[in-house]
Parts: sequence; C-alpha cells; structure tokens
Amino acid sequence: MERPAATIRARSRSRGIRLVASSAAALAAVVASVAAVAVSPASAAPTPFLSHFNNIDVVASTVPTSGPAAGDQNPYGVANVPFSAGDLVGGNTLVSNFNSSNNLQGTGTTIMQVAPNGGVSVFAQINAATLPGPCPGGVGLTTALSVLADDYVVVGSLPVTMNGSGTPEAGCLIVLNSDGVPVETLAGNGINGPWDMTSQQLFGPFAELFVTNVLNGTVAANPNPVNRGTVVRLSVFDPPGRPPIFFGSSVIATGFTEELNSSALVIGPTGVALGRNGTLYVADTANNRITAIPFATGRFFPAFGGGIPLSTGGSLNSPLGLATAPNGDLIAVNANDGNAVEISPFGMQVDTKTIDPFNSGGDLFGLAVAPGGNGLLFVDDNGGANTLDILH
Repeated sequence: MERPAATIRARSRSRGIRLVASSAAALAAVVASVAAVAVSPASAAPTPFLSHFNNIDVVASTVPTSGPAAGDQNPYGVANVPFSAGDLVGGNTLVSNFNSSNNLQGTGTTIMQVAPNGGVSVFAQINAATLPGPCPGGVGLTTALSVLADDYVVVGSLPVTMNGSGTPEAGCLIVLNSDGVPVETLAGNGINGPWDMTSQQLFGPFAELFVTNVLNGTVAANPNPVNRGTVVRLSVFDPPGRPPIFFGSSVIATGFTEELNSSALVIGPTGVALGRNGTLYVADTANNRITAIPFATGRFFPAFGGGIPLSTGGSLNSPLGLATAPNGDLIAVNANDGNAVEISPFGMQVDTKTIDPFNSGGDLFGLAVAPGGNGLLFVDDNGGANTLDILH
C-alpha cells in the first residue's frame, strides 16, 4: 500500500526582544560557519554516515501472528530500546503498526518488539475501550514513538473512525509501562493528529517530547491543503516508580502544509530530529524540504511558515522519516522513491543511497540509527512485506 509523501505563552516585551536578538546572533553564527565550510578544503569534510554501509537485510516481519490483533500491518514508528526493564529488552527495537489486518489506515493497535537476531514479539496490543484516559476517535498508532528514561513508552494515535472508513480524529499520546500496559493518555494541549515524535532527556527526571500534528483544519478543508500543521513541545516530569507527569505544552512551530490524501490518509509535517545545538529539524513532506526550528528546547513563541528552510529539492522526494546520525548529519527517507538522503547541518545533501532496492514509493516511513551507530533501521512495506530492515 502506498504512502507518499496558538497557543503562545505571553512573555514580557523585553524577553521577546532579547530572544529575537539572540536568534539573529545565532543565525549570523550559522552563516559564518557555512562560509567557513565553503572555503575549507574538500578533504576536511566529514565522511557521510551512509557511505559506511552497503548491505540491506530484513531483520524480521512486523506482523503479529496471534492474539486479538493478529495481522496488523503497515509499520510506521521505529524506536530503539536503550535498556532492559519489564518486557523491554535493551538493544531491541520497537515498531508501531498503523493498519489492522483489514489494511485500513488508522486502525492498527500493536507495538512489536524486534531483537537484532530477528526474534519478534508483541510488546503491546492497545484496546481503545480500556484506555485509562481520553483519546478522541480511538486507536490508530502512528510514527510517533519514543522510549523515555523512566522505562515508559509513548506512542501517538491518529485514529480513523468507523473501523477505518470514517473520519480521522484528533487522537492522543498513549503512555505505556515497561510491560506494555497503557497507564495514561494525553489529549488536547495542542495535540491534534500526532504524526511523528522525538524526545530528549534533560536533567534528572525531566524530559521533552516534540510532536508533529497534521489535523489542524485538515478535515474541514478537504480536499484542499491548509498551512496549519504544527510542532508541539511537551514538558515531562518522570518521578521514580510512577508514570510520567506532563506539566506544560508549547507550540514551537506553525504553518506546515497538511492535507488529506487517498493513499497516505494525510500528508503533513512528519519526521523530527534534534540536532546537537538544540535545533529541531522537521521533514516538511508536502513542500519537499527539511526545515529547522532554532532554540526548540526552550523557545517561547512559534517559528512561523514551518521554520527556516534547511534543504529543499535535490535528492529529497517528499521526505518522511528523519533521524540524526552520529556525525551530526540528518538522514531522511523519501515517500516517492526508495532512497535515504543524508544532509549536513548546513543544508548540503552529502549522500544518497537506495535502501528500498525495488525503488518503490510509499514503502519507507519510520527509521532510527542502529545501536552503536552500526547501521540504519527502517520499516519497509514493499509489496506488503511489512518488515523491519537494516542498512549495515
């Protein structure tokens, strides 16, 4: 199945002036850095991450073969498991399914756990009727998938009512413990069709989630696109032995193009990845570009127009998933071909590699750098394969 591609916290006038000034200074520093790179010898450029790998193997099928959700398909989200706790095994990979066995989007309810040797099990099967909190519309798991440092897993839900034949609904974030049991949900607070997500552990028990949202006016405007997609930052406190406590949300970017689509359900801002300098990068699928949101971890007002363009066109072909490589570059996978594209923090496309050998569009979505930087893990739906693969 193909898949292609305001609330602003009030702050004093002086703080706004200081932040604008610091933004200008940071932008000037970036420009100076780009200029320095432009005049430096070619031999000084770092080796692209993708250039180290040439082999592609299937790790495992992501379709559950038993239980109430047997046959779930269309793998979307990918997240590394950094440590062992409960049913979580350090070094394994979690994969969320967006479709149920009838192959209708917005109805998948399972998160699979895949071991490096190909062993696979159902980590969670989420029943909308027994969720511990609100999730408007039900359950249809998306690419938004993260493992927090306190052993909890957070997954996004963008459900489609009437068993996949109805209307996409706002959904929620679902928090599961290390045994795969839902313990809380987070709805509202700027969450409206959570499509992808990344997270960052701050200091001690504090963390931040960065969530793209694709249903802000999308359904009402159908079939026309609207420029209302957002990125929301959620602040989290992880008390020992207790579920995470969400204590604040901020819209940090607006103006992404989003629209309903017959084959992809919805097109909008998808992949998100954090850079080393606190910049959040976003795959702006509809506009075929990667954008940057400076000061994402602490900004108090949104970046408008989808952020600052970093890289547009070239080898990009409706980018979906996005990840940060160990060398600081970004890795994007395309909706409209089988390619992964590596982009430097200065916006240069430094490498392109075909990771779907059949060059089919709509097969790639979530991805993650393999533990230890030993490759690239990605989901592949080529010909209905429904697998987790690795470039190594």
